[in-house]
Amino acid sequence: MTTELSITRFIAAPPETVWQVYVERGTEWFTPRPWTTPEVDFDLRPGGRANVTMASPEGERHSYQGVFLEVVPKRKLVSTGAMTEGWVPQPGEMNFVRIDTFEPEGDGTRYTATARHWDEKAAATHREMGFEQGWAAAADQLAELAEAGQ
Repeated sequence: MTTELSITRFIAAPPETVWQVYVERGTEWFTPRPWTTPEVDFDLRPGGRANVTMASPEGERHSYQGVFLEVVPKRKLVSTGAMTEGWVPQPGEMNFVRIDTFEPEGDGTRYTATARHWDEKAAATHREMGFEQGWAAAADQLAELAEAGQ
């Protein structure tokens, strides 16, 4: 058993393009369809906001408030929901550290999204909730936009 879950995709677009779509167009790709992402509020700096609101097709909303721990422009984002802006801790059984990397690979990008959990139980719960399918679908949506050159 492991505390880390991860997905990876080759995206046929340069890292700068994938990064730009990731940080500027999150409402278009972040949540697997048919869910939507009505709000993305990023302050791209360590300690800055990493807030996302997801909505089900029935209108149920799930807000995620987090903070960026590390920002390496066009290469890496590290965030967590274990605390919010201003380093305010918040409770939650599903808190984890999210690591998104954008590595050059040939003419494209190796995009990897990783969730590091505090313990094996949380990782197993996240896996059972559909981590691989959900995060893979979102990565596919990110790739669609980046590969369209937008």
